[in-house]
Amino acid sequence: MIDRKENPEFLNSFLDYTITILNKSPNTIKEYNYDISNFLKYIKKEFKLSEEKNIKNIKIDDMDISVLKKITLQDIHGYISYMAREFKSTPATRARKISSLRVFFKYLTSKAKLLEVNPAQDLETPKLGRRMPKYLSLEESKKLLEVTQSQDNRNNIRDYAIITLFLNCGMRLSELVNINISDIDLSESKMTVIGKGNKERTIYLNKACMNSINDYLSIRPHDKVKFDSRDALFLSERKERISNRTVQDIVKKELKKAELDIKKYSVHKLRHTAATLMYQYGNVDIRALQELLGHESISTTEIYTHVNNEIVRNAVENNPLATENRKI
Repeated sequence: MIDRKENPEFLNSFLDYTITILNKSPNTIKEYNYDISNFLKYIKKEFKLSEEKNIKNIKIDDMDISVLKKITLQDIHGYISYMAREFKSTPATRARKISSLRVFFKYLTSKAKLLEVNPAQDLETPKLGRRMPKYLSLEESKKLLEVTQSQDNRNNIRDYAIITLFLNCGMRLSELVNINISDIDLSESKMTVIGKGNKERTIYLNKACMNSINDYLSIRPHDKVKFDSRDALFLSERKERISNRTVQDIVKKELKKAELDIKKYSVHKLRHTAATLMYQYGNVDIRALQELLGHESISTTEIYTHVNNEIVRNAVENNPLATENRKI
């Protein structure tokens, strides 16, 4: 939850712009607010505008636009370096902060016209080493589904449906949490989800997903459900829309029961698992996989084409010329 009273007016104005014009998702807005407010705290510290030693405790609500006019590219580089040194920020985290600052300063110069010079104009993104995604094998996925059905868990029908959707559809955590009953078309075996950038896409449901959803709907509470959660598919025990944290705890608990490494696997790794299994066993076209996962760029999806070298090896071995030998 963003406390706008803690922000200077120009930051709140930027957040309003990203909501109304850029149509960014609530999660993106929170990230923007965190990244930029953290940067402004650093600036007050570096410009000696606060005596507070701990950057987290520095107040920025009184910050004036005149301070931003003094910021240079070197100051931004100093902040990114500071985050790497003091907070051990990963290249991916630093790249996100840089992206936030780029959008922020572009707004201040080209839209709000509060700055004449954009100090982030030539700001570069750090190179990110592409890492292979971690994912569960087919057998590990089956084991996870099996332990989730345990009668020891009074929410086993709900939790089984959650993990089934993750493993079969490859949806993001925020997408699953925000599913509404009205988003599901049972007659057509499909649902609509809102992904990154508030983009809507259709997810088609296989038999396992349909069965698990129907099983849960048959026992899902209807009485005394919080008013703003009446259409939510998944409910917590407090009869309100299930939270990100609760879903993460569910997945962690079931991974433990399946004797899988919770340091290695997480909710997002279930998304990787779904994508990998579909690519390995489903003979899925890479463009279709991109659409299903809601990736903006095909390059993001292409990482799944590298996860199974056996597929490449088999393709070579099955070449019809593979058995041809030189004739002397």
